[in-house]
Amino acid sequence: MKVIIPLAGKGTRLRPHTHVTPKPMLKVAGKPVMDYVLDDVRRLGNVDQVVYVTGHLKDAVERHAKAEYGDLPSVFVEQRVQDGTAGAVALAKPWVDGPVLIIFVDTIFETDLSVVHTTDADGIIWTKEVEDYQRFGVVVTDADGHMTRIVEKPSTPISKRANIGLYYIRNWQLLYEGIDHVLRQPQHKGEWYLTDAFQYMIDKGAKIKVVDVAGWYDAGKLDTLLDTNRVVIEKWRARRPAFSEDVTIVEPVYIEDGVTARHATIGPNVSIGSGSVIERSELRDTIIGHRSKVLASTLRNSLVGDDTLIDGVKGELTIGDHSEVRVAP
Repeated sequence: MKVIIPLAGKGTRLRPHTHVTPKPMLKVAGKPVMDYVLDDVRRLGNVDQVVYVTGHLKDAVERHAKAEYGDLPSVFVEQRVQDGTAGAVALAKPWVDGPVLIIFVDTIFETDLSVVHTTDADGIIWTKEVEDYQRFGVVVTDADGHMTRIVEKPSTPISKRANIGLYYIRNWQLLYEGIDHVLRQPQHKGEWYLTDAFQYMIDKGAKIKVVDVAGWYDAGKLDTLLDTNRVVIEKWRARRPAFSEDVTIVEPVYIEDGVTARHATIGPNVSIGSGSVIERSELRDTIIGHRSKVLASTLRNSLVGDDTLIDGVKGELTIGDHSEVRVAP
C-alpha cells in the first residue's frame, strides 16, 4: 500500500507562525501535527512508500520527515501550483501502483486504520458527525453505509457527517481515472477537488464505505489549534515537572524538562517548550515555544513561537519566532 500525504499549503490562517514553520510542523502538546498522523501510518505497517506532496517550506518538511520517519520509504514531489486537492494527489500518480491511503495533515484523528486490511469495498472515507455541518463538506450515505455524494456547506441538514480529509482507495485505477476527468473540467474558485473524483467513482458504480472516527481535532487555525492542544493534553500527553512552591500548576498541562518557572500560575491547557522561562506570570489556554521568556505577563488564548521575549503583556497574543513584545508599566 502507498500513502499520499499532501502538505503543500501555505497555512495563511496561522500566520505569522507559518512564515517560518510549515503548518504541519506546528506543535500540539510539544509534537508536530504531522507526527501524530505519521505515527498512525508507522503503526499500520504494510506501507510500501509514503509520497509527500510538498510546497511551502518544502525543505523543512523533507528534513523532518527523513530525520524522524526515515524508516518509512518515501519520495517527495513538489506542488508548484496550488491548484487544489485533486491536483495534489495527481502529482503522486507515477508512484501509485496499488491501493492508496490519502491523509491531509491539517487535523489529528482517532480511528483504527487497520480496517484497510480487511475491507472489500472500493474505498473508505472517514467522517465525523458535527453539529455545525454548514461549515463543512458533508457525506451523504445510502442504507448500506456507502457514500452517495459529498455536499459542500449544505444549507439544510441532509447530513452531519463531515469529510475530514482521510481516505483509503482500493480501486486506485478508477480513482486516477476520476482525477483525470476532474482535471479536464473547469476549476471551482481556482481549484480542482479530490471529492469530485470520488463522485466520479461512485457514478461509475464504485462502493465507498463511510466510517466515523472516534475523534477529529482541527489544527488549521489559531482557535482550533489551541482547542486541539487542550484535547491532546487531556487525553494523551499531560506532563509536568516539579517546580518550587511559588509555582501553581492547574492541570492539564504539557511542560517539557528544562522549563524554569518562578512566581507563576500555569494552566489549564498550556504547553511550554524546553528552555523557556516563565516568571511573575499567569498562563492559560496558551502554547509557548522553546527558549522563550514570559515576564510579568498574563496570557490566555495565545500562541508564542521560539526564542521570544514577552514582558508586561496582559491579554491574547500571537507572535512568531525571534520576536519581542514589551509593554511599559
